[in-house]
Parts: sequence; C-alpha cells; structure tokens
Amino acid sequence: QVQLVESGGGLVQAGGSLRLSCAASGSIFSINVMAWHRQAPGKQRELVARITSGGSTNYADSVKGRFTISRDNAKNTVYLQMNSLTPEDTAVYYCSADIAYTSGGRLYGYWGQGTQVTVSS
Repeated sequence: QVQLVESGGGLVQAGGSLRLSCAASGSIFSINVMAWHRQAPGKQRELVARITSGGSTNYADSVKGRFTISRDNAKNTVYLQMNSLTPEDTAVYYCSADIAYTSGGRLYGYWGQGTQVTVSS
C-alpha cells in the first residue's frame, strides 16, 4: 500500500511560521503532482498549493507571498512553508499525490490523514 503521512502541524500565534511535511511511502515508481489542501470547520476543502515533478507551482490567492511549496523527489516528500500566519489559516491541512507504480503506468491519487494547524490571535 501507499501511505502519505503529514507532520509539522501545531499551535502558533498570529504572525508566526510553521513548516509542514508529507512523506509518501510504499510501492512507488514515481510521483507526479503533489499538493496541499486545507479544510476549516464548516468550510469546503480548498487547494492551497500544488507542485509538479518538475517544480512548477501554483498557489491559492489567499496564501500567495506567504506560503511556499517545495519537494524532495529523492525522499518522496513535499513541504509547505507557512509564514505570516493568521487565524484564518486555521484548518486541517492535507497533502495529496498522484503516484505511478511502474514506468509509464497509470497514476493514482492518494491523500494523507491530515495535520491540524491552529493560529491564535
């Protein structure tokens, strides 16, 4: 099985920073797009940032200039550096990845279990 495990969440004061990590493990040949999403209570899950295997990135308007997504392909890990955090960033953050098991094989989508980020005023 393939697993995605997030880490790095926690409680931080407004204006602070956190760095989230998501490591993929299992029968993996390659990983295409990796992304971070978040969901606050009573709100729809939203895409925060995504990054391709070649390093191309996209961000939600609400986090542009504050968050940075990156990846280490050798470690099958994606990161989210979050700076200048505000209470509106409070949510459960999930990572996702599109994974192939063989060369040229089909891509399958996977999700992590989520990590809580809480930003206090």
